[in-house]
Amino acid sequence: MHETMFQKREDFLSLSDLLDKWTEDEMNLKDAFLRLTERFSKKNDAVLSVVSRPGISYSLRAGMKKEDNGGTLITMIDIVDDDPADRWLSVCFYGDRVTDPDEKGNLVPGGLLGEDGYCFDLYENSDGIISYLEQRIDEAYDNTIRSSVHG
Repeated sequence: MHETMFQKREDFLSLSDLLDKWTEDEMNLKDAFLRLTERFSKKNDAVLSVVSRPGISYSLRAGMKKEDNGGTLITMIDIVDDDPADRWLSVCFYGDRVTDPDEKGNLVPGGLLGEDGYCFDLYENSDGIISYLEQRIDEAYDNTIRSSVHG
């Protein structure tokens, strides 16, 4: 996770602080979160921001760099923080930006900032699901670029 990926330094610092304090992690979800976040470091047009709601969730939002202060959302990776000893991840995409060929996600009508989306809930770190989600990130990124060029 690189500070330069973040829209605001405060977002990087608040997320870094959370990750530093995330010591109870029996299911190794912190590493899963970092691996998914790292996927955006290879995407030149991606920018990250954080919506912190301590005790509820920390929402990492990956969007496209644009002049409109945040651009178009690609994905949200939420660290659900209602129990710090038992955190889990929810990775969500707009429904028209990804496919779910293995039907691992949940269709969430109107659930992603008012739009239909797919959410994938992770309760443990598994290479198979992380690889699957990395493919969804790439797909959402490519489709977001395509729609912003043609839209």
